[in-house]
Amino acid sequence: MHQFIAGLPKAELHVHLEGTLEPEHCLALAQRNGISLEHKTPESLIRSYDFCDLSSFLKVYYSGIRVLVTEQDFFELAFRYFQRAASDGVVYVEVFFDPQAHTMRGIPFDVIIQGIHRAQCEARTALGLESNLIMCFLRDQSAESASEHLTMSMPFNDWIVGVGLDSDEKNNPPSKFAKVFSDARDQGYQLTMHCDVNQVNTLDHIRECLDLIKVDRIDHGLNCLEDDQLCSALVERGIGLTICPVSNRFVVQSLTSDAIRSLLQKGVKVTVNSDDPAYFRAYINENLMALIDEGGFTKEDIKRLMTNAFEIAWLPGRLKAKYLQQLEQYTAKYALTDCH
Repeated sequence: MHQFIAGLPKAELHVHLEGTLEPEHCLALAQRNGISLEHKTPESLIRSYDFCDLSSFLKVYYSGIRVLVTEQDFFELAFRYFQRAASDGVVYVEVFFDPQAHTMRGIPFDVIIQGIHRAQCEARTALGLESNLIMCFLRDQSAESASEHLTMSMPFNDWIVGVGLDSDEKNNPPSKFAKVFSDARDQGYQLTMHCDVNQVNTLDHIRECLDLIKVDRIDHGLNCLEDDQLCSALVERGIGLTICPVSNRFVVQSLTSDAIRSLLQKGVKVTVNSDDPAYFRAYINENLMALIDEGGFTKEDIKRLMTNAFEIAWLPGRLKAKYLQQLEQYTAKYALTDCH
């Protein structure tokens, strides 16, 4: 099974670029940019990753990204993730980035995106890894700030495939950002929003995503299982969910493997992703293996999850067909009827 997972062609649709900042790199960037950190060793930094819910995680997360300052920093951050993803068999990835978290520190928008884009070009040439960018708005910032950053993105809109919404959900429903997401749609961007697990009013947030914002995808969204009508709407509209099992375990003390299996059985296009792998200490292969080890997922289950990922990816049809063919050719070498 480990061999099957290692070689499986993969698409990852839910990974925060800032969440791939490994402790060794964080410390090196802090030293290079003259930023003082409380923790001086990778081991000490990892021990500080003491979070049990979304708010405690975000506190640690935002503290770490202070070390990202120059275009080279953003290039290194992105390219290091792309190297790791490619080594895990990822052939296509859609990466979130949070420009507001950097512009509020005085980092120009073009510095951020030019560094990331340069890494994308290098990854395509050197690693054969294709990628697209999703610009996320921070939901605990104002809708006006989101609109300003949408305007900032327009000179680079050929480099950005869609917009998302992340960070603290409390008192920050999707409806707060209805206008800016409508404007983003008008500019040709695809739309997605986070609906994290077990948040306040999460079912209302999922309904707003579907009926008000009319998203193309939902990130997380597991609580839809509490409402049969929501599940039916997801299936009918072909809306995929980007699930992150290991990060769920930190936030709700469960891999949510039973929920993922239920979604598959209902026909929801659920996918598996790594979220913030440097903080949760698990990239995509570790997330897939966790489902196998703790949830009893089979090769056929894993193939279905990855097929879903390629099917809901924001890619032209010919590229989807290419990747799906690669997946079929690879899995044909294995007897998928075997349980393990």
